[in-house]
Order: sequence, then structure tokens, then C-alpha cells
Amino acid sequence: MSSRHNISSGARWEETIGYSRAVVVGDACYVSGTTDAGPDGRAWHPDDAGGQARAILDIVAAALEQGGFSMEDVVRTRMYVTRAEDVGPVSAVHGEVLGRVRPASTLVRVAGLIEPSLLVEIEVDARRGAG
Repeated sequence: MSSRHNISSGARWEETIGYSRAVVVGDACYVSGTTDAGPDGRAWHPDDAGGQARAILDIVAAALEQGGFSMEDVVRTRMYVTRAEDVGPVSAVHGEVLGRVRPASTLVRVAGLIEPSLLVEIEVDARRGAG
């Protein structure tokens, strides 16, 4: 049986909702949907989807590192944007950060996220040694 390791980033909703930033099981790491929300729940980069995406991928990288993984181990990303005009900036940041890795990826437009200033949410799955 594989051991389970929960990783917390201290986000305000982790305790309330009952989830972890990431969960490591065996050689896999699953990173929860991540935004660039600050302590007050609002975006650090309001009205800047590219800035949010970059901050999100930094948070994701830190969670992966905590679990013994790197961005090179990413095998799947799921990106959610609330505005059609943000597809380009978010895609560009994803390409800059993960273009060499080329994970399986999905990007969809959604009606909204938990807080209106949040424009982007990204989920990541990684597998140790995939890079």
C-alpha cells in the first residue's frame, strides 16, 4: 500500500473546505485547483490573468517541490479561465513554464470562480521520474 502525504499551503479555504494543496501517493502528486488568492481571498494580481497564471504556477512548483517533485514531472494540467480574452495570456505563461515538458493539458472557460477577482485556476498532476 502506498503512503499518503498531504501538503498544505495555508490557503484560507484548505481548513474550511477540507482539502490539501497537494496530495502525494506513491510516485504521483495531485495539486488541487490553485489560484493566486491572498490572505483575504482576493487576487494578488487583479485584472491580470497572465500575472495570476504565473503566480499560480509558482505556488504549484512550491507544492511539487515540497512533495519531492519538480515541474519537469508534470504530466497533466487543467486550466480554468473566466474570460475568453484571458486564454492567450494564460496559454502564453503555461507555454513559457511548461513548454519543454509538454504535459497533456486542458483549458476551459468557466462562468466564475470562488471570488470575482480570481480569473484563473490551475490543477496539476505529476509523476515522479516523468521528466
